[in-house]
Amino acid sequence: MRKPLKIALLASVSLAAPALADEPASPIIVTGHGLDDGPATPAYDVEIIGRDTITSSASGRIEDVLSSVAGFSQFRRSDSRSANPSAQGANLRALGGNAASRTLVLLDGVPVANPFFGYIPYSAIPPERIGSVRVTRGGGSGAFGSGAVAGTIEMSSAGPDQIGLLQGEALVNDRGETQASLTAAPKLGSGFLVASVQWDRGDGFWTTPKDQRVAASARAAYETLSGSLRAVAPISGDVELQAAVLAYDDSRSLRFKGADSTSEGQQASLRVVGRGQWQFDVLGYVQAQDFSNVVISSTSYKKTLDQHRTPTTAIGGKAELRPPVGGNHVLRLGTDVKLASGHLLEMPYSAATGLATAVRRAGGDQSDLGFYLQDDWTIGNLVLTAGGRADRWTIGNGFYRSVSPTSGAVTQDSTYADRSGWEGNARGGIVWKAGEAVSLRAAAYTGMRLPTLNELYRPYVVFPVTTNANPNLKPERLRGYEAGIDVTPITPLTLSLTAFDNRLKNAIANVTVATNTQQRQNVDAIRARGIEASAALDLGPVSLDGSLAWTDSRVKAEGLALDGMRPAQVPRLSATATLAWMPREGWRFAATVRRTGAQFEDDQQRYVLPAATTFDAYLQVPVAGPVSLVLRAENLTDQTIVTRNQDGSMDLGVPRTIWAGMKVML
Repeated sequence: MRKPLKIALLASVSLAAPALADEPASPIIVTGHGLDDGPATPAYDVEIIGRDTITSSASGRIEDVLSSVAGFSQFRRSDSRSANPSAQGANLRALGGNAASRTLVLLDGVPVANPFFGYIPYSAIPPERIGSVRVTRGGGSGAFGSGAVAGTIEMSSAGPDQIGLLQGEALVNDRGETQASLTAAPKLGSGFLVASVQWDRGDGFWTTPKDQRVAASARAAYETLSGSLRAVAPISGDVELQAAVLAYDDSRSLRFKGADSTSEGQQASLRVVGRGQWQFDVLGYVQAQDFSNVVISSTSYKKTLDQHRTPTTAIGGKAELRPPVGGNHVLRLGTDVKLASGHLLEMPYSAATGLATAVRRAGGDQSDLGFYLQDDWTIGNLVLTAGGRADRWTIGNGFYRSVSPTSGAVTQDSTYADRSGWEGNARGGIVWKAGEAVSLRAAAYTGMRLPTLNELYRPYVVFPVTTNANPNLKPERLRGYEAGIDVTPITPLTLSLTAFDNRLKNAIANVTVATNTQQRQNVDAIRARGIEASAALDLGPVSLDGSLAWTDSRVKAEGLALDGMRPAQVPRLSATATLAWMPREGWRFAATVRRTGAQFEDDQQRYVLPAATTFDAYLQVPVAGPVSLVLRAENLTDQTIVTRNQDGSMDLGVPRTIWAGMKVML
């Protein structure tokens, strides 16, 4: 899986000088991506997921694609068809334990996490739109931005050379669920346009085990509509403009009739990239997202909570400059900023009367302004990198207000003190090409993550457990070290091994404070130590990619019952391998096996989610001209995947699912 880390980008060429006007002008070439990677990128534990792997997922979902990197996890094992959206954070290196993302996820440089909850809207990002994914495990906070305490996932959109002029796909599975997408990518002069839409819908599978179903039980029905438009055009010979918009609407039903959740969002970004002598990358974006959720009691099967709305907005940007300081140095100077504001409106209901008992509002604002500096220095076979980052953060205007729905009398009206501070972080690494086939690397880094508005101000219920918010949460701080070796014993084979030690101070965890009651608290730390290994064998038409992560992750919480325990929802072992065969152009056969070790549902380690091994398959065969037959199979052996276990009350993951359909590529 560990492959050459430079994304193939063609350099823009300056226009011919007037004195050479009689010679043919060099073509202007735009890439649609940011600046090239620095030479020290391999100093960190990096894996690349290529286009062929991205578009041949058995489920057709981006979170399934990311699972090909061992150690990637969400708070629960469910995907975006059957999970509550607010539980779909992204994490690496067993630094989980709550639903917020400790991994920074970027799409063309824009952070995509919901600004209120910290979850990733996976259903808004169909794999067909993505050209490549780079996963950096660890690495700390640097030019990526703040929030990258567990790592960084950078997704780059595909362009016409990868998509073609027109690409469409329509599939149906053995439960009658459908997935349809259409993408057009015409080249327009020296630039291009990519317009895409995807619609998924279905009645879903049973997440409730058969022996626990009642009359109120329901399948995990879902419907998602996502559309995007992206345009790239040259401004001059070495400067290009990139503009993008994304909109999505997602609805799901979970476990019981009426237990419906929705998430929706709109995002727009504008980016200017210059590849001349003074290279630069300037990006601005705006996001608006919303979330709703209805909680149904698992005893009375009546509505007990209506999380009616959670409107959230974010505005941000980034500017980076790479001055020409000499052929052996790549110097990066930059700043980034993000301003977020979110509020919730929810109403608890009496199971006895069916009437609302309160109207609650809560929310607040956050900001982060960062400045960073990094230099990569090449000295023969040695590359050194060092950088620093300073963040000015604020948390303000926090409140929680509850009123009677009948009289309007205020029952609770809390406001919380504004807070702010400076955080400094540093990162450094070394890569030594010890021989033609061996590279050694080492890195050390720090990072930080602000608590989300959700963690600060919003309580939630996964019946019968209530988890309370905590407005006094402190920022999390990471300190990490790692060392690794990359070996190419023969030309087609690449092997990689990394040992790491990461400590997340002030880690935010859901701590049990009473029976069926938890509170978000800062524990002393989560310490994760482990080994990550990957292998990639490329024999032309046949390839084999494998990834493994073994991690000993422990909570440090002196005086609390969870001290020394593994964080909730964190497996010790995860592994994945994919064997692919492409006998000729347009053909692809792929088989994937994944192993996820046992993990605990809760911080007290009372309820176990058993280990699971799944097998997936993908087949694409041309049948006539641009038309291909596509067959996909999820969980071929119908392995029971337990995604929730609350004292024996369980939810299950996707059962065996067979998809069939057609794909058209022009």
